[in-house]
Amino acid sequence: MASEFDLIARHFTPAAPASDAGVALGVGDDCALLSPRAGQRLAVSVDTSVADVHFPAEAPAEAIGHRALAVSLSDLAAMGAEARWCLMALAMNEPDEAWIADYARGFHRLCATTGTALVGGDVTCGTLSIGVTVMGEVPPELALTRSGASVGELIAVTGSLGGGAGGLALWQRGERDLAHPLLTRYLRPQPRLAAGQALRGLATAAIDISDGLLADLEHVLEASGVGARLDPSALPLAEGLVMALGDDAARRAALAGGDDYELLVTLPAAQLATARQRLADIGLALSVVGEVSETPGIAGVEASDVRGWQHFAPPFVGGAPGPGRRP
Repeated sequence: MASEFDLIARHFTPAAPASDAGVALGVGDDCALLSPRAGQRLAVSVDTSVADVHFPAEAPAEAIGHRALAVSLSDLAAMGAEARWCLMALAMNEPDEAWIADYARGFHRLCATTGTALVGGDVTCGTLSIGVTVMGEVPPELALTRSGASVGELIAVTGSLGGGAGGLALWQRGERDLAHPLLTRYLRPQPRLAAGQALRGLATAAIDISDGLLADLEHVLEASGVGARLDPSALPLAEGLVMALGDDAARRAALAGGDDYELLVTLPAAQLATARQRLADIGLALSVVGEVSETPGIAGVEASDVRGWQHFAPPFVGGAPGPGRRP
């Protein structure tokens, strides 16, 4: 049986990084030695993905590898940061070489497409779970945070919403056509790194939509000391969502289903045209869904809708379930 060191050597030791990757010492030692660029601030985030909580254990291993990295990179996107490096810790019950090879392929492929160097981590025995720490760089004066929203600014979202929750609902019904757009959104989310960088200097606050639009908007409102008025009719729904869930459940999925990994931003109305053009240049839409207000809370939606993914709360009842939660 292969040891964890064999597995790391075979599957998680990338080829020597490019000379401009900022990696002085990578996988294989007690620590990685990294060289951030001059004048940049380091952005760091960590996420843990647990089987049958954040992803189905029986999902394709390649998709699990992609997804584990994508959800962490989404946090860098929300800060307007450029991805540079990551660490990955994998726990699994037994060393299934074929599964690990597929998992590693999905992980490494997203590393390559996002310019992220895997520089270390761990492989150990335990319940299937993955911890990914990502590190990126952002100019200090351009970092996007949750605390900059002001009264009168617009609230906007990138891309479309509800696809993650819709894909989970289909998976739970037994749908296994991985080409279905909703399953693609759920199993292989795309971190909006280019969008976060494009919105530097335009957006005043930002967050990635992981726990649901309403729950994540509440984080921005609390950090900024403001409220919001939403227009649910303006929500950009994911392709196939209404057909899969019906009108009401589709709206709930977009509001509170989570797992979309789009960006929610606030910005002055005067910056909207420029922001839309920058995102159009990378093939992404920006939809206005509300306005920042002075009154605390979120107006325009029912109180029962203001609920996103919470690990230690009861399951969602009705509409779309929370991310990864098995009803």
